[in-house]
Amino acid sequence: MSITKDSFESLTGQPVMATRRRFLSMGAAAGALVFCDASGNWVSAAFAATAPTSPTGQIVLGLSQEPTIFMPLIPHADVDNAVYFNLFSPLWSVDEKGAFQPELVSEVPTLENGGISQDGLTWKLKLNEKAKWHDGTPFTAEDVKFNLELIRDPKFPAANRAGIDQITDIEIAGPHELTFRLSKLYAPLPSILSWTFLVPKHLIEKESNPAQPTAFLERPIGTGPFMWSERSPGDHVTLVANPHFHGTGPRAKALVFKYIPDGTVLYTQFQTGAIDYVGLLGISPDKFEEAQSLPERVVSATPQPMIETIWFNLGKDVFKDPAVRQALYVAMDKKGIIDQIYYGLPSETESFLPHESWAHNSNLPTHEYNPEKAIQILDEAGWKPGPDGIREKDGVRLEFTNSTTSGNPVREQTQQLLQQNWLDIGVKMTISNFPAAVIWGDYWNMSKFDSVVAGINFMVGPDPDATSSFASSAIPVKGGSGSNTAQYSNEEVDRLLAEGASTVDPAERKKAYLKMQEIIRQDLPYLPIFQYNMVQGVKAGLQGFTPNVNVQDNSWNAYTWYWAT
Repeated sequence: MSITKDSFESLTGQPVMATRRRFLSMGAAAGALVFCDASGNWVSAAFAATAPTSPTGQIVLGLSQEPTIFMPLIPHADVDNAVYFNLFSPLWSVDEKGAFQPELVSEVPTLENGGISQDGLTWKLKLNEKAKWHDGTPFTAEDVKFNLELIRDPKFPAANRAGIDQITDIEIAGPHELTFRLSKLYAPLPSILSWTFLVPKHLIEKESNPAQPTAFLERPIGTGPFMWSERSPGDHVTLVANPHFHGTGPRAKALVFKYIPDGTVLYTQFQTGAIDYVGLLGISPDKFEEAQSLPERVVSATPQPMIETIWFNLGKDVFKDPAVRQALYVAMDKKGIIDQIYYGLPSETESFLPHESWAHNSNLPTHEYNPEKAIQILDEAGWKPGPDGIREKDGVRLEFTNSTTSGNPVREQTQQLLQQNWLDIGVKMTISNFPAAVIWGDYWNMSKFDSVVAGINFMVGPDPDATSSFASSAIPVKGGSGSNTAQYSNEEVDRLLAEGASTVDPAERKKAYLKMQEIIRQDLPYLPIFQYNMVQGVKAGLQGFTPNVNVQDNSWNAYTWYWAT
């Protein structure tokens, strides 16, 4: 049983996200043609192949960044979720239609089934009695209480504490039942819990530092459909089928997450068959047309919730003046980036929310590429050219580094274009790229960067709440819980985030988020470039792959994947 559309809306005050494309899982019989139609739907020309009764075969997932953090409750990069979805479990998950599905609960709590009180403050969870940790230890209500209390602990560097910090009075009613109360209504909580992967109490509580559980990280243990096998740093992570999984599947015997930082090499391995699925940043747009013609491959561009950004560290003096950020945006040849580097595939955007979100603001000011106007903005703000042409003000030079993951050719081209764009207005940008394991570690999480080219998903599941990204309480380097590594702080945005989360009235929620988008578009703590249309590819014959705009990685349902025989 899953939460219904009506009950979801009555609890959260938001309609289920309407995507531009209706994604269908591939279901071709052996030898049948699997393809994408003109609208980008994943369809088959024949009836679905019969799923195996026991795990069989191996699936190799190619990733352009390396998963490195295997403790899901602390700050991490999106790529780590590729492993989390398969190694760990949340209480419930969100499917491609935006509906919640039970994972570690026997049913998703709703107003209708009595799991949530009419005022939305008291929650009763009934857990799946079949669930076990990979070491055979039963999963119980004690585990849920432990995870919620750990996340709430202000001394623990939680990836996201929003909403969970409102949970009080956790009471265990039995091995597989517990209740808790919210100190105040928090509408995004169902979505937040759908992205909260739980860890085992009996192992983490033994560690001296639960944020860096040394013994646990040597062999992470979850309740997910796959179990840890081995990791070769810099190369791959292998997971194997969990024979005692409490849900359906898994249908594959093993998943291998192969790290290939060079996009050209990743694509070549997809061509040759060494890679079965190209995920995360996908296939380079310049290879899209060619990739569609590859034999025995299924390739399509599908919308993603990620927004490509130039992410500023506002803790750096060079970015503290709003005029600088505004001038950099006006001097950005955004259309040139989208059309020339990305072959027109992405959608231009001004918001942090994807176009598919029910709260997306389509009336924000449209970007204008105007170098002369950018120069005027800087002149009027007192940034004057120095002897070498680079602007200065009060002893601060308009000079900074920009970083992204090494080996990403399209982002490197973007950097080079921006480098020239900004030099033309008297701003010096130095490119300084690093391997994924370096850039998305403390360099990112602890705001050690100047600026970064980063694709960011600001939502949590189908909910538009962006507390983790923009709340002043979510700055990790200042002890906050969240991913506000830009160190952005605006009292009105804080107020609107709280307002949008504290009501179930969809009109009031939308009003708060529309206004917040206006403020952030004006403040420009980051520069929005485009919303992703990711070019994804799988081998023909791989069954079960289903793109999902509500999650961070499309290996979200890899437990259903299998090879047609």
